Amino acid sequence: MDPMDIVGKSKEDASLPKATMTKIIKEMLPADVRVARDAQDLLIECCVEFINLISSESNEVCNKEDKRTIAPEHVLKALQILGFGEYVEEVYAAYEQHKYETMQDSQRSVKMNSGAEMTEEEAAAEQQRMFAEARARMNGGVSVPQPDQEQQGDDTQQSNLQS
Repeated sequence: MDPMDIVGKSKEDASLPKATMTKIIKEMLPADVRVARDAQDLLIECCVEFINLISSESNEVCNKEDKRTIAPEHVLKALQILGFGEYVEEVYAAYEQHKYETMQDSQRSVKMNSGAEMTEEEAAAEQQRMFAEARARMNGGVSVPQPDQEQQGDDTQQSNLQS
């Protein structure tokens, strides 16, 4: 396959993340099966080609309906047209699961953001508290005073001595 076979894009521009694809390939096979690097590369190329095929057909379905945005229904219809009808139900279930998870994520983020906003001073104080906790964890639970804390401690000790 020529690197410029994909309309105006180099092979690298139209690829899938290799680490992710390798992980998916390994998860689908028994633990005792190894896959040659060339075979992994071939599988990745097949996936890219499959995505291009489905995208192209989905675009044609979309255009026939005089739409400008490819919708999930167009992808499902493209799968039918290309002879992958047996996968439509499973693809639709995965789509519904994705919608549900996305909705859950957005609801969580709304809940997190719906609380009262912190002032800049409160945010800085919270950040310092979190830094102190992290330092304590890194030092085995021993809190190591920082220069600001040492100065505050000296002031407190001097005022206690004067009392």
